[in-house]
Amino acid sequence: MGHDHGHPQSGHAHAATPRKRLAIAFTITFAILLAEVVGAWLTGSLALLVDAGHMLTDAGGLLLALVAATLALRPATTRHTWGFRRAEVLAAGAQATVLLAVGTYAFVEGIQRLATPPEVSSAELLAFGVIGMVGNVASALVLAGGRSANLNMRAAFLEVVNDALGSAAVIASAVVIATTGWTRADAVAGMVISVLIVPRALAILREAGSVLLESTPRGLDLDEVRRHIMELPHVVGVHDLHASTIASGLPVLSAHVVLDDSCFTDGHAPEMLDELQDCVAEHFDVSVAHSTFQFERAKHADHERDAHQ
Repeated sequence: MGHDHGHPQSGHAHAATPRKRLAIAFTITFAILLAEVVGAWLTGSLALLVDAGHMLTDAGGLLLALVAATLALRPATTRHTWGFRRAEVLAAGAQATVLLAVGTYAFVEGIQRLATPPEVSSAELLAFGVIGMVGNVASALVLAGGRSANLNMRAAFLEVVNDALGSAAVIASAVVIATTGWTRADAVAGMVISVLIVPRALAILREAGSVLLESTPRGLDLDEVRRHIMELPHVVGVHDLHASTIASGLPVLSAHVVLDDSCFTDGHAPEMLDELQDCVAEHFDVSVAHSTFQFERAKHADHERDAHQ
């Protein structure tokens, strides 16, 4: 038994804001990508080549994020009852997977180049590093205002911030090569970029995987939920208590609640439903529209021998 108090949908202006930010960031990132590909070819720099590879994944990731943000606006249907809200989680996971591969390649290639460093043009490397830095900072500023919207936007923001750090490493290696002639600085910079990439990629993969595996939302203690429910008058038991996350900012919760038999004869059950949904909304930030409770008499347990305790 459950009910829906209704909940406002995001307005078109609010929904369009992350997409507009993503579109601008994608345009900037793609332009930097083209510049760094040319720069890597001209200079022979590993750091610039790896950063270009990073930019390629970021450009693809931002495009995926833009598509996912558009899909997430599609309404629910009888076939897709939550619409395409999880598209942003899939996009974030795909971005992180490619990013992890790029980071691993950068580290392995860096080790090889430490042994046999190639010649690198420091002046050209510095110029393309500065171009990358300016573009990455611009993209980060564009995405900063919308990074808290969902996991998809956060992944996109982290990627452009990572790019800015990568560009800083490229600039630093160019300065070292120009002042000391130590060409291995390029390989070191490439490895530094990989060290920056991998932990963030793993963090996003872990969070996306948690959502897809329908793990209990972070910060939601089901033992506390059970305790709050059991403290309500007329509640004599709770089982089959589940909670998961459909998409960023959209936790759902369901439970079977055993009530006094009197609730089914005196018409008190509807009031109990209001109390339960208000309880989880107030204490656990699960909206009344996304909490579902099934009411049962004590003797109904005979029909659910495999119920979760």
